[in-house]
Amino acid sequence: MEMLTSFPFLLTIFWRPLRQFFIPVFLNCWLAKQLLENLFNDLHRVMQKPHSALQQRLMILVATILCLIFTCMCGVEHLERADSKEDHFDLFEAMYFTVVTFSTVGYGDLKVEIWPSRLFIMIMIGVALKQVPLQLEGLAYITIMRKKQGGTYSRHRAQTEKHVVVCTTTMQYDLFTDFLNEFYAHQHLQDYFVVLLSPCELDNNMTALMQVPMWAQRVIYIQGSALKDQDLIRCRMDDAEACFILSPRNVMDRSEAAYTSNVGQRIRNKIDQQTILRTWAVKDFAPRVPLYVQILKPENRFHVAFADHVVCEDEFKYALLANNCLCPATSTFVTLLIHTSRGQEGADSHSLWQRLYGKCSGNEVYHIILRDSRFFGEFEGKSFTYASFHAHKKYGVSLCGIRKVEEGAHIQLNPGPRHIMRESDTCFYMNITKEENSVILKHSNEEREREKTAVEIAKTVINYTPEDEKVEQSKLETAIAGVGTVALELHHFAGGGKTPTASAAGTPVPSPECRQKYMPPLGREAAAGLTLDTAAASSASGVDRNHLMPPAGDDGLQGQRDGGDGQGADDAPPMPRGREGRRASIMPVLEMMSSDPEDEQLKDEKLLHAQKQVDIEGEEDVLLWDEEDPATLLIWDEEDQWIKGNPPIIPYIGYMPAPCHLLSKPKDICCLELDKKCDHCKWTHAAEYNWPNNNIIVAAESAALGMVNFIVPLRQHWRPKHTLKPIIILLEEKPGTAFLECIRPFPMVYYMMGTVENLDDLLRAGILQADTVVIVDKESSKLAEEDYMADANQIVAVQTLFKLFPHVNIITELTHPSNMRFMQFRAKDSYAQKMAEKQKIETSKGSNIAYMFRLPFSAGNVFSASMLDTLLYQSFVKDYMIGAMRLLLGIDQAPGSGYLCELRITAEDMWIRTYGRLYQKLCSTTHEIPIGVFRTQSQPDNKSEVGMSRNDSSYCMLSVTIEEDDSSSLGATEERKEIAGIVRQKMKRLDLPEEEYDSEVSDKRNKISYVLINPAFDMKLEMDDVIFIIRPAGGPKTPSPMPPRRKFSSRRRRPSADPPRGEPRAEPQGSNATADARL
Repeated sequence: MEMLTSFPFLLTIFWRPLRQFFIPVFLNCWLAKQLLENLFNDLHRVMQKPHSALQQRLMILVATILCLIFTCMCGVEHLERADSKEDHFDLFEAMYFTVVTFSTVGYGDLKVEIWPSRLFIMIMIGVALKQVPLQLEGLAYITIMRKKQGGTYSRHRAQTEKHVVVCTTTMQYDLFTDFLNEFYAHQHLQDYFVVLLSPCELDNNMTALMQVPMWAQRVIYIQGSALKDQDLIRCRMDDAEACFILSPRNVMDRSEAAYTSNVGQRIRNKIDQQTILRTWAVKDFAPRVPLYVQILKPENRFHVAFADHVVCEDEFKYALLANNCLCPATSTFVTLLIHTSRGQEGADSHSLWQRLYGKCSGNEVYHIILRDSRFFGEFEGKSFTYASFHAHKKYGVSLCGIRKVEEGAHIQLNPGPRHIMRESDTCFYMNITKEENSVILKHSNEEREREKTAVEIAKTVINYTPEDEKVEQSKLETAIAGVGTVALELHHFAGGGKTPTASAAGTPVPSPECRQKYMPPLGREAAAGLTLDTAAASSASGVDRNHLMPPAGDDGLQGQRDGGDGQGADDAPPMPRGREGRRASIMPVLEMMSSDPEDEQLKDEKLLHAQKQVDIEGEEDVLLWDEEDPATLLIWDEEDQWIKGNPPIIPYIGYMPAPCHLLSKPKDICCLELDKKCDHCKWTHAAEYNWPNNNIIVAAESAALGMVNFIVPLRQHWRPKHTLKPIIILLEEKPGTAFLECIRPFPMVYYMMGTVENLDDLLRAGILQADTVVIVDKESSKLAEEDYMADANQIVAVQTLFKLFPHVNIITELTHPSNMRFMQFRAKDSYAQKMAEKQKIETSKGSNIAYMFRLPFSAGNVFSASMLDTLLYQSFVKDYMIGAMRLLLGIDQAPGSGYLCELRITAEDMWIRTYGRLYQKLCSTTHEIPIGVFRTQSQPDNKSEVGMSRNDSSYCMLSVTIEEDDSSSLGATEERKEIAGIVRQKMKRLDLPEEEYDSEVSDKRNKISYVLINPAFDMKLEMDDVIFIIRPAGGPKTPSPMPPRRKFSSRRRRPSADPPRGEPRAEPQGSNATADARL
């Protein structure tokens, strides 16, 4: 090319006629193109900066096209001069002709007339057809390779936009979608970008996810390693707002399958090692970037202790499972609490429990400084319990903790009445939305008139008559609260001449249609299940609005029955009185407790059933009676062998010990194995140990040090000794010495080799005496070819237990939450099918927890560690969430912080009536803060629910029937007989009493259980409700109710030759202990 354009110029110097010869100088553009490429290469070499191959290829393609157009344009313009016509092409027309020709449009308005021009055009088209595809091929190849490796987050975007980086080993669809849904659930994070850094290529599911318009503009994928600085530069790690380092839990390295033992622990250690190195690399490259780390095993946690937020899966998992054994459905409570929800799930359902459950699931933990709060600002200078009760009563928010402004101050859950609220305190509360997004409305005069009208309507509908004055008032008050909007603030109606009177003849009896028309609205929890089809009502004199009255028949009305002076009993202490001198049923919550303990404080003598239990914590003996022989007293005295203190052995670095019940001298390791005889123990199965309480069985593949977090909540020091349950750990692999040394100091903790698939192992472990069986996820099951088949072993094992032992409460950990639909599966369960349809509907609406209506999840019978992932994601917005949950579950302890407990509502406690009255009762007596309710609804006659649907402002009753597939047919009965025969044969072979096996189908199959987080103040309580409460540290003791006593079988009763029952059976204390001491 250079010879063609330069050599003719040299000839013109020596031969003058050649100066008229045309030289195609325009071909030098191709030389300029080559020089431009070399110039860019030299420029990048001098600048010592790598350049993008895609940019280089794109530049070459553009330069090639421009050179082709320029060459063709100049050539056509020159050749067309030879035409005899006068209208030759100018340069612009030549360029227009070239572009139209190369684009294959060919309008025909311009054309070449002579054959040299036509020949030139054909040659140029051939060159273009060769050069352009070659350049496009190179560009496409680089684009494909770049797409596989991911792009680069530009420095300009990093400086002008906000982004977070997510590092993980493998890209799992479920893991990443959960992150995106939870991360972008917060409004102020909508403008953030997510940079995904992973060494693996995107699979088909992830590729499809990246094409979704919702995520395509927000998510940037980069293939690379966090250990390479070059890849960290590509994702602009030093400019990131945060870095999330996630651990893939559902991936199994098949190369590890060659090991015969501890396969799961090896894999988890390997994953944690990779997480630790990534954390170190990011900290070294960008030390100022906040780190959010997910670790699997607690013994590896101290390696990443410098990270800003760390979630250890095993710590949370075992603590949740342990609390599930005490407070039912704690896992469901925490899962709903840490998931972002609008509380709209189930809003359009015809089922009352689904609407209430869905609405309460929207509660989350929020924070605000007291001086900036309208909810809590008015309680400055008041006690914490006073602020918590009145904030819930007035605004429906549950104040559950505070944090002082001092440096290094920790969160305190329910610090108790001694804490005085200060303007600088940070308040933590539960509500459906945070205060900044709430609108506080005041009642207008028109609304007050509507409330008065609603009261009159309620009195008319229930056929109010003066003869009903002696009947309890609770139904009237509840009906009025359901129709109006004043809840528990309603006054009692005045008696005597002030009471509206109407004769039976004068008051028209409402028709059934009228009664149905004026049923309480669905939104009023106080009237849940109440039909205004009653003629029972009463009148009473008005009382103070802050003092709630007990129902008729309570001790609080004794004074009225004895003359109305409030002194019905000589020994009755003075109590606060209302306007008419009547004693209030519940004492008010004090604004401030006296600092002098000798000051006389008001005391509430109307106790709940749990508060009436004798506090035996300081006594030596625990008294139990044999149900078969009521005259025989069992004495369980281990005070000499039990102490309270911190565990003597720290299981792993970073463990925070908590005071527990311990043995004064730890057991020998040989005594820990339940079914093996040793020099100190001659028993071979659980029934021979004669424990006074039902036991808990934990089935796991291998022992892990994190299991200490399962044992400690069940042995906490504040739990009365008589409520402690034996713990049997059923293992498939032999535990290590380190694990056995950790569990030695705990009383009634044993292990046993076996599996849940083996019926003999379950019978020896005491499943007939167990009330809870916990099945931990197996790591080796993840070797399944199909990812979602990893839970097959646990699901089938649970189904077998469900068939063989229907009385046992089974709590199962699954790898994939979507598999919970197979738990306790019944093919003909029409209600479960309706719940499946409900899940599909909620999924289509974009719910992050669409599985919440699955009955095993709502009842707390299923749990997945992946549900805890959102705890780490939420900590980006709420930096206190991890610490608050660790305190709530008992993993950590903080000075002055309370702890989670449970309180069961019995028949004797139904006088309390509503959740608001219970809130006041607990705050005024034991200073405990209720935060939720676990409710179980019985369905007599197989009725699964009684809901209501709205139709033209009227309400009608609907019912759905659960179709039984286990006991409604003759075939099912025969199946139960066959199962009972097989189990009894096994028991006979193991020398177990056959009469202990109950083959009857448990009525739990016809019950629906669910959790209500921070329910409404006027929600009506039901019998057997379990209340989640936060008890203050060092506060007044509230003894837990006595657990149900087991029926002692003939096998477990001591023979006549044994020592008398008054002699205690003690735990073996060492090598000097003998088998006779245990008898």
